[in-house]
Amino acid sequence: MRSLLALLLGVGVLACGDDAMTPDAGTDAGLAMDASLDATSEDAGGGDDAGGTDAGRDAGTDAGGDVDGGTDSGPLPDAPAAMGFGTLAGPCGMIAAELDEVTPSLFVTRLDFMMDAFDPDDPDDVARLTPGGRRILESGGLSDSSLRSEVFAYEVLARCQGAALLKTETEIVYDTEGKKTDALVAMTGDEGEVQVGVSVVRAVRFPPGSPYGPDDARPVIQEKLEDVLAASMNVSAEDAWVKQILIVMAYADMHAESVQSVWESFAADVRADTIVYVVITDGDDEELYFSR
Repeated sequence: MRSLLALLLGVGVLACGDDAMTPDAGTDAGLAMDASLDATSEDAGGGDDAGGTDAGRDAGTDAGGDVDGGTDSGPLPDAPAAMGFGTLAGPCGMIAAELDEVTPSLFVTRLDFMMDAFDPDDPDDVARLTPGGRRILESGGLSDSSLRSEVFAYEVLARCQGAALLKTETEIVYDTEGKKTDALVAMTGDEGEVQVGVSVVRAVRFPPGSPYGPDDARPVIQEKLEDVLAASMNVSAEDAWVKQILIVMAYADMHAESVQSVWESFAADVRADTIVYVVITDGDDEELYFSR
């Protein structure tokens, strides 16, 4: 399956909507919580797992071109040399140009943990996170795996796209109760520095080895895109963002492929101008998806 992602792993500038998360941060409506190993199912489509024992978990690192409906416009910059926990193994630096656009877009990259699982109780592991990643970790979350997925979603955005954390989920101010987003970050676009909302969801199913297809991804991604729009309308003026990024942590290539497939089928008002950023994780990443 990973070979099919070679076409994606440059960047896909397609179409998308704003983003947001429900108040309980790691859970996406329609899916049970973190589970099985946690006791329920979560994120993208049916369970907290890993649809792929797997066909799509071979090491391949694809990088390169733009995915404009399949048109390759040439290679993008490789992942930066910025050190951190996990190795960035896909293209970076492609989101800045989209921050001032009013069209939706989708990009794909990779993060490889190799044989080194992240241990939040190990000071050496925590020290390898960015300052923002450490703040998110310290802020706590709905479950261990949900929190770790949010931490590493931010890590990729910071190390690969130059984001800087402004506020964690509980610090963002809203005018009324309603949908919320996971973080507020500063990013530099063509017009200078702007505030961007960040929401995180996982594309995964339980039990391990289960296939993960478009029917699994569709309800999760659609709901998250709709939540993004709702949160964007609800955020206070002081924390208002110019755009939202929905980061999808994908357990394997098949998961990323299914996410892109359903995203392309959504109506324009659902995708709006949201940036969807798919991060395929490789290596010892189980604890981003399953609580033990």
